Amino acid sequence: MRNRKRRSAWQEGNRFTLLPGSRRYLPAIGSAIDRARESILLELYLMESGRLADRLIAALERAARRGVAVRVLLDGFGAMRLAEADRQRLRTAGVALRFFNPLAWRALGQNLTRDHRKLLVVDERLAFTGGFGAADEFLEAWFEIAVRIEGPVVDDWSELFLSLWNSSLTRGKPEDIPARQPPAPRRTGRRCTPVEQGGMLGRVVWGQGYRYQTIRLSLHQQIAQAHHRIWFCTPYFVPTLSLRRRLARAAQRGIDVRLLLPGDTHDHPGVRYAGQRFYGRLLRAGVRIFEFQPAFIHAKFSLADDWTSVGSCNFDHWSLQWNLEANQEVLDTGFADQVALLFESCFARSHEILLEQWEQRSWWQRLREGAYGTLDAWVTRLR
Repeated sequence: MRNRKRRSAWQEGNRFTLLPGSRRYLPAIGSAIDRARESILLELYLMESGRLADRLIAALERAARRGVAVRVLLDGFGAMRLAEADRQRLRTAGVALRFFNPLAWRALGQNLTRDHRKLLVVDERLAFTGGFGAADEFLEAWFEIAVRIEGPVVDDWSELFLSLWNSSLTRGKPEDIPARQPPAPRRTGRRCTPVEQGGMLGRVVWGQGYRYQTIRLSLHQQIAQAHHRIWFCTPYFVPTLSLRRRLARAAQRGIDVRLLLPGDTHDHPGVRYAGQRFYGRLLRAGVRIFEFQPAFIHAKFSLADDWTSVGSCNFDHWSLQWNLEANQEVLDTGFADQVALLFESCFARSHEILLEQWEQRSWWQRLREGAYGTLDAWVTRLR
């Protein structure tokens, strides 16, 4: 419990750099890996063989062969489409490779728990998080963002990774352990010092399904405390009843509440239809809803006054009840202004759903909402 509390503590003296779009965050991540001198900790949910995975594996190979201790932790389900040849490339280069909760027929209920976190820590002094993965969709087809992290909160990201790396749910086959193993992880105190006097205030928050829901509770608190705006972006909008009520109540008390959601371009259209059944009530409460048009928006970021959150959590039933998630929270006016500009840019490229038009939608649309909404309700009860 002590570690949980410390991970949720606010830290001063950080620097956070917003990296919207793959053309910004992929070069930054690649450069950080190429400059690594001591260690690389990489944790991903989605990694599939293809152009992006090939680039990432090549960078990790180069790092391992120049003596960097490289650990890669992948979700056992999200990495199913990573070819054995690519796994062997990592092993041959000396990368320590482990998988979280590999699928098992003997524990079907346990298979629902997935590691949905996305993080990279380089030399335990620089970190990245967001909604990114190593699949070709992230090159151009999906719009994603990341945040570059420097300062004391990097220690918390390192500890978060290492606690899962050494857990009973994370396993590696004998062949996944390189002959030239990297040194065992050691934490001898907090390594990262403030990057500048004052700096930015930030903290790491994480969730472990229904067992530990700091991310959800933090969002609820920010919605309750907001005075001016609550802007919320998620690719899979199937919110809990408590979140829907909080957003509606905030709008009714005069807060500028806006949702940035995917449009017709969606990797799981059924999830979109299930979430659309909530549009009417939210619109009537005064919530504004925007559907992003240029591409599938896979990013997960939130803004409440000067508080921001960027990370892996979708704030849907699945993320909150089963997944391991982690977000970077920032309390800084300047960073909030940058996130607000990103939101405004996305709103400008979105179609706003208006109540009068929504109430005139077709019977076919209503049928899809009801069908997928019922399916979502059944899945939710599996817990």
